[in-house]
Amino acid sequence: MDEFRYRDGQLYCEQIPVKDIAATVGTPTYIYSAATLLGHYRKMAEAFGLLKPTICYSIKSCQNLHICSMLADNGCGFDVVSGGELYRALQAGADPSQIVYAGVGKTDRELCEAIEAGIGLFNIESEAELQNLASIVASRNARVSAALRINPDVDPKTHAYTSTGKKETKFGVDLDKAHELFKAWNNHKSVHLRGAHLHIGSPVYTVEPYVEAIQKVLKLIHSLKSEGVVIDSLDIGGGYGANYGITDSPSAADYARAIVPLLKSENLKIYIEPGRSLVGNAGVLLARVLYTKETPAKRFVITDTGMNDLIRPSLYGAFHFIWPAQVAKEFVPASRAEKLDLPGLLEVDVVGPVCESGDFLAKGRCLPPMERCDLLAVFTAGAYGMVMSSQYNSRPRAAEVLVQGDRWRVIRRRETYEDLLRAEIEVEY
Repeated sequence: MDEFRYRDGQLYCEQIPVKDIAATVGTPTYIYSAATLLGHYRKMAEAFGLLKPTICYSIKSCQNLHICSMLADNGCGFDVVSGGELYRALQAGADPSQIVYAGVGKTDRELCEAIEAGIGLFNIESEAELQNLASIVASRNARVSAALRINPDVDPKTHAYTSTGKKETKFGVDLDKAHELFKAWNNHKSVHLRGAHLHIGSPVYTVEPYVEAIQKVLKLIHSLKSEGVVIDSLDIGGGYGANYGITDSPSAADYARAIVPLLKSENLKIYIEPGRSLVGNAGVLLARVLYTKETPAKRFVITDTGMNDLIRPSLYGAFHFIWPAQVAKEFVPASRAEKLDLPGLLEVDVVGPVCESGDFLAKGRCLPPMERCDLLAVFTAGAYGMVMSSQYNSRPRAAEVLVQGDRWRVIRRRETYEDLLRAEIEVEY
């Protein structure tokens, strides 16, 4: 699953004790394992290998330039959803032909930047966007390739905020509208509408929603073919799960075992957009205990990190396994379940310093007794962690560290108070 393991009661990332990183860099700090990230990427490529897919890492899950560069160096493409993400991908050394661009609200500037970069595929979310893209491309006497994002009205059974494949969401067009648009835009001189795009939500912990969505789109593709409209590519999206501990996620091989047979004889160029499944388990958020507090109602462990660094528990009610980075032998966890059957644990709320009652990392969690200055690790924090962090309460954002075997380096320095004000001071009119 990942390269974060306890040895003699100490938490290691690959060959580095995380306490050594904290001693040098401080806390809170995101720590990433290169071996875990690349291992998951290679497993994804191997599992879907029969389809010879273009794997496009979803930058929105973890956008650090060094993470992206490492993936680009290993042949990975990129899924972007903004001009800023496109810029990151290009700065990371991405091959533009392996970049796919989704998002319901692409601005004219962003579309122009993507055209100029020569990206491989625009994933179009609406008829209005398709018309606007065609107008911009025509003004440049150019031609681009595009896929139409289809909303298959499939329930991925995930959090409502991250469910994107049901008909009431803002994403894509329904099947009937897609049929109409593919016919109307066939052989258009500016936009080669050659593909279909799916992304039903994240995280999706069963394979059945993918199967249902792909079957619906294949039916559409076959129908269009009978009418002389050829679709030659299919982007099956991402949303594959990571192992948070509370729910075992299917492996890349499990997803592929259900999906590959549907597509192996279709003669389609396949794109895949994994994010969380590659980087989720590749990161932990390391924090330090500031205080412990006991009231008549409950016990609290107050840390130097909170919702401004990791908002998922507050926003989604998401579970992250949390455990001290140094424990006695009897407290070394045998799993990352929500409840561990170990004697001597105390039920606590793990909270942060932000002035919100919603600032928590865990509620009612049973942990070993903790004291001031103890280190605490929040696991499976590589995806939608640092990338969603903020400076709320004027709290500088955390540092990021990348571990590679017995070496580690800072890949994003900790912000300073000066950084908090920089954009307000450096103002030009």
